[in-house]
Amino acid sequence: MDGFAAQALIADKGYDSQKVLDAAESRQMDVVIPPRKHRKDQRHYDRYLYKLRHLIENGFLRLKGWRGIATRYAKNAASYLAAVHIGCLVWWLSVS
Repeated sequence: MDGFAAQALIADKGYDSQKVLDAAESRQMDVVIPPRKHRKDQRHYDRYLYKLRHLIENGFLRLKGWRGIATRYAKNAASYLAAVHIGCLVWWLSVS
């Protein structure tokens, strides 16, 4: 998490470890990670913010639907970024 400035760390249950929680809290981030079932102290997390994470995952899923982006046919980073921008633009135009 070095080099990133964020207000919250949103992740799934796979990242529910004390090391990740301590690292996020030392950077003054709100931790939005649901606790695992076997955890002794079931801590509170923002359920609404966690549900918004699903929208981000769907965005990446739509981008991966484009074969050129999913298989990374672009030879350099600029071409790949252009393909991602075009994919986002097409998605935004279909939504609005």
